[in-house]
Amino acid sequence: MDNAAERAIECIRERYGEPLTLTEIAESALLSRFYFARLFKEETGITPGRFLAAIRIHEAKRLIKHTSMSIIDISYAVGYNSLGSFTNSFTSGVGVSPSRYRRLSRDGGDGLPGPEPDLRAGYGTIAGTISLPAGHGNARVFLGAFGTPVVQHPSVASAVVDVPAGRPSCYVLQNVPEGEWHLLAVAAADGIGPEARTRRTALVAGRGPATVPVTAGVIVSAAVRLRPVRATDPPVLLALPELVPPAEVVSHPGCVSLGPQAEPVAGGRRDAGHLKVASAAPEPAPVA
Repeated sequence: MDNAAERAIECIRERYGEPLTLTEIAESALLSRFYFARLFKEETGITPGRFLAAIRIHEAKRLIKHTSMSIIDISYAVGYNSLGSFTNSFTSGVGVSPSRYRRLSRDGGDGLPGPEPDLRAGYGTIAGTISLPAGHGNARVFLGAFGTPVVQHPSVASAVVDVPAGRPSCYVLQNVPEGEWHLLAVAAADGIGPEARTRRTALVAGRGPATVPVTAGVIVSAAVRLRPVRATDPPVLLALPELVPPAEVVSHPGCVSLGPQAEPVAGGRRDAGHLKVASAAPEPAPVA
């Protein structure tokens, strides 16, 4: 790793289980803590402390899903001193408690947390296209509007979109509250050529400080361009459905239509786990 932010992230990933301080992280980047904190946020979109917290929760997700360690042992392993503090942090970022996340991981993901729109706000719509970088096959994409540059609970609107190799797919997020939102995406894409489905790649989009302004009753256009994951990308915390790219993506005669906006459910929650899958953009017309 050749820049200060990447050196610091390497330190965080190696020592997340320790009581790291900002000074220690800055020293790993060979910078003063004040200059380092500003540079790190410019590179990642969040502070070093928030990045460390995100790494801890992300590692906890991995241990919960792939090991038989107890929840309390996992909490200590990722740097927490109390089970209560860990449980609160995990639930806040992932959207479900550690024990429920373990059950969801074993049961196929039924009952995942859904978006939570703000019932006090007016609502608009974000719509546009999602495109893949060259050299990738079909992809399944989770797209959401978030209040921070991290894919963490809660989103205020979300959808799952299938994107074919070589052309974009349309998407639409309805019932997005008024305000400035980070439009973030995570995806799994197949490779191309022989054994394409065995060479799957993680892709992301929308990281950094940029936001999409939403006004009540207005449809705002935003293009989403996926790219490979970088070392400086914060980890995904939100509990997501398994993103398995489809073998085929069916084309339709146009983008998803923008129908009447549905009213959010009382209490600000939608039914968990029911995410709309948008269709692909139409095949390009042949050149005469």
